[in-house]
Amino acid sequence: MKFLKRVFAFYINASIHVALAVLSLLAITVLEYHLVIPIELWLFVFLGALTGYNFVKYAKVAGLHHRSLTQSLKAIQIFSGICFVFLAFITFKLSIQTLMITAAFGLATFFYAVPFVRHKNLRNFSGLKIFVVAFVWAGVTVIVPVVASEATISLDILLTFLQRILIVVALILPFEIRDVPYDALNLKTLPQQVGVRNTKLLGLAVLLICLVFEFFKQDSDVAYIVSLLIFSVFMGWFLITSKTDQNRYFASFWVEGLPIIWFLLFVLFEQL
Repeated sequence: MKFLKRVFAFYINASIHVALAVLSLLAITVLEYHLVIPIELWLFVFLGALTGYNFVKYAKVAGLHHRSLTQSLKAIQIFSGICFVFLAFITFKLSIQTLMITAAFGLATFFYAVPFVRHKNLRNFSGLKIFVVAFVWAGVTVIVPVVASEATISLDILLTFLQRILIVVALILPFEIRDVPYDALNLKTLPQQVGVRNTKLLGLAVLLICLVFEFFKQDSDVAYIVSLLIFSVFMGWFLITSKTDQNRYFASFWVEGLPIIWFLLFVLFEQL
């Protein structure tokens, strides 16, 4: 049992879970628009999400909720290093066009952790953190696969991109609520500025707007709509039940795993 607990902790702390969530969002876009992308892009997004997320998370280990990671940090660093080597190798297999659009989102991730203006990184700019993460996730899981498949970026795809930004914002809010006791006041996160209750209400409003966007698309997939609706209900419930004193894996496993559930639901309804 101890061994399984360690494996599970490594799975979460090494960002394997979040990388699978990002991959699931990519798969949802591919299914929704019937895109054809190379296997190298699947691996690139998975490894890029894993190494990028670990870089951001452990570039400067700080905060009380990170202290328990110090013993396993070396193993995570080695694992991330190996993944980065494979990522670098796969990079040469992608088209120049795909790499150029990916680089834009990669730079946003880099400057999210590395200071570049007055000793500040993007995370330290008041209220900007949540939108940078949402923009990068949405770009990598919507715009990048469309470019890689050489499809046209239509109005529907732009609406999906906006939907994805809103969805990621909603996914981040339980983490924002969890981190209220640890975040510096100068970060001015949403819960710090409007309170936990109002943050939950804003999150529910964001999900509602996301659903409304679906009615403006020219071509809608029934399986996508139904799976999105169920996902939004789950996400709304997790938002409502979020609190500053959370179960250890409430946000990092259950909330972060919702895109995986969404993908599985989409596949299930596509088969019906």
